[in-house]
Amino acid sequence: MINYSVDTDGIAIISWDMPERSMNVLNNESIPAFAEAVQKAISDTDVKGVIITSGKPDFIAGADLEMLQAWNGAEEMFNNGMELQMLFRSIEKSGKPFVAAINGTALGGGFEICLACHRRIVADNPKAKLGLPEVKVGLLPGGGGTQRLPRLIGIQAALPILLEGTHMSPEKALKLGAVDALVPAEKLLSSARDWLLSAKPEDAIQPWDLKKFKIPGGAPMSPSGMMTFTAGNAMLREKTQGNYPAALNIMSCVYEGCCVDIDNGLKIETRYFVKTCSSPEAKNMIRSLFFGIGAANKLASRPKNIPTQKYGKVGVLGAGMMGAGIAYATAMAGIEVVLIDQDMTAAEKGKSYSQNLLEKAVKRKRMSAEKAADILGLITPTTDYAKLEGADLVIEAVFENRDIKAQVTEKSEAVISDTAIFASNTSTLPITGLAKASSRPANFIGLHFFSPVDKMPLVEIICGKETSQETLARSMDYVKAIRKTPIVVNDSRGFYTSRVFGTYVSEGIAMLGEGVNPALIDNAGKMAGMPVGPLALADEVALDLIHKISTQTRKDLGDKYVASPSEPVVQKMVEELGRVGKREGKGFYEYPEEGKNICGKNFPRTSLNCLKKNNLMLMK
Repeated sequence: MINYSVDTDGIAIISWDMPERSMNVLNNESIPAFAEAVQKAISDTDVKGVIITSGKPDFIAGADLEMLQAWNGAEEMFNNGMELQMLFRSIEKSGKPFVAAINGTALGGGFEICLACHRRIVADNPKAKLGLPEVKVGLLPGGGGTQRLPRLIGIQAALPILLEGTHMSPEKALKLGAVDALVPAEKLLSSARDWLLSAKPEDAIQPWDLKKFKIPGGAPMSPSGMMTFTAGNAMLREKTQGNYPAALNIMSCVYEGCCVDIDNGLKIETRYFVKTCSSPEAKNMIRSLFFGIGAANKLASRPKNIPTQKYGKVGVLGAGMMGAGIAYATAMAGIEVVLIDQDMTAAEKGKSYSQNLLEKAVKRKRMSAEKAADILGLITPTTDYAKLEGADLVIEAVFENRDIKAQVTEKSEAVISDTAIFASNTSTLPITGLAKASSRPANFIGLHFFSPVDKMPLVEIICGKETSQETLARSMDYVKAIRKTPIVVNDSRGFYTSRVFGTYVSEGIAMLGEGVNPALIDNAGKMAGMPVGPLALADEVALDLIHKISTQTRKDLGDKYVASPSEPVVQKMVEELGRVGKREGKGFYEYPEEGKNICGKNFPRTSLNCLKKNNLMLMK
């Protein structure tokens, strides 16, 4: 689990290599083993310096959340937290230089081990990620991260990393000062060894243990610190609306801990860690955002004993916003895409969506121009259904109209093989009903993507009454192949997410129709914990799509249909005012072509005149 060795020059190497795990983690087994190795190196008079590294492709992923959940009560949590803090302090105060040889990804507790070392050398590994992402699961760093990182690179530089949980590339970490050197991977250990052999006694002392130490950029009560926390608190409130205690506790941790010495700062951090870890928000986020998503991404609900499907060619019907997004996500996975629409202009426009995204990636140096060209070359825009021949899967993303969906189903099945899957991207229409248009209902399934597809990670998978388990399994393989998270839900009108989404949006639109100020409506939605207000969300999805869905539902249900109070508003916006949403630059909000409002931010700009006018018209 923890390999320990000492060479002839007195250099000890502590190498993490946990058996039967793809990545090293801090848990109830590895922490004591690591502590034993550290104390062995410290107490051995022949050891002159220590290298901490990993025997796996990555360094250490962080703490095992199952361990945190197993801790019984605040007292045990605090004691275990302080034991870890003291272990890291023993490294810092040992009098011997410790160097972290970071060969790959080091996150959370893994990166906190690096921060406790006197020097950090990272391999030039483009896949490596460094950082403290605990806030993303409702926690805060509990191994000194809120105290050491601000003392190392300054409060202003550290807060975004801590509060947003952003990952740093090796280059960014070096630029910020979070690591000391970036070297070729093959020279990582030799560079660490050379530094130890040339280290002086003062190299084994952390800056914050020196009497004259000052936090880079200023302490919390300095002029710059006061400006940082004044603005930071306002920005934090704007983003979280008070719904995420972890972020506020991190801010408090940094402020209070950096006002005192490091040892008291670590005690403050541990107290906040216990408080945060015990909160219902943290427990719910860990359950959903870690264990739940982890199980979904591992295809835990995939039917067993069915061979994994490899995809070489996928057809997408409809080159609108959804179809274009599905084509892009599929091509990004290296799969050939046939993108079909009624005319070539529309089909080419669908392909240009991918072209624009790829050009942005190249411009931002996230992708080479050659790779972007290869990906774009995988997408074939056409009007010819015959080009679907050989497709393993066809996904329709046409209008929410049962008749149109039936037509494209029949056209596709006339070309594709008997084993190919046909999937509908419908957001509301029951799959069992749509499958009636299919000659092979066992191969018919629902794959519901979310807009914008290139950013939204979730895909709903819906089985009809006759959908086979093989089709379900193969569909899950496709979702995994395009790096999305699949969730299997029951077949009903609106499925799961659309019912939740629909209720949220419908209530917000109904309030607008009742004369409630639109700014209050969207702000109330965000204050309730939603990332976007209901009116802005309706614009994103498209008001004309919402209108089509309600029209089709009314047609399907007949006398059983119960109209929503939001429908008159949507009808007026679409049919009378021609405001269909963000796609056309105008919905409940105005969307200037440059995508910026008067403040220069990439958010929709409220057209107050339009909204007030609409509000008055709707009230009348």
